[in-house]
Amino acid sequence: MHELSIAASIVESVLDFVNERNISQVRKVRLAVGELTCVQDEQLRFCYESLVRETAIKESDLEIQRLRAEVKCPHCRYEGPPRYWDEALNGEAVPTLQCPQCGKAAEAVRGHECAIRSIQYVS
Repeated sequence: MHELSIAASIVESVLDFVNERNISQVRKVRLAVGELTCVQDEQLRFCYESLVRETAIKESDLEIQRLRAEVKCPHCRYEGPPRYWDEALNGEAVPTLQCPQCGKAAEAVRGHECAIRSIQYVS
C-alpha cells in the first residue's frame, strides 16, 4: 500500500509548512494525482485522515484532483490520451503506455504527478 507512504509525505510537508509560518488552522490540502500513479483516492484519503488525527492539521480535508495521462509515441508521433485497458479487475479502465494509434510502446508525458497544489489555511 504505497498510499500510506504518500500520505505520510504529504502530512510531513504540510506540518513543516504550518510550523514555519505559525499557521493556526489548515482547512484544505489540494493534491494533484496523475492516473498513472495507480494511487487509489479512497485509500489515500483514509491514510491521510488516520495520520492527521493527533496533529495540528487534524481538521483539514484532503481534496484530490485527478490528472489524465498523456503519452507521446516515438514511432508514429501520436500525442494524447493513452490506450486504456478496459478489462481490469476493478472494473475501471486502466491507462497503459501503449499508443492507441499504432499499438507500440509510448512514453508518458503526463500522469505520474503526485504533488500538493495548494494549502488553504487560517493565520
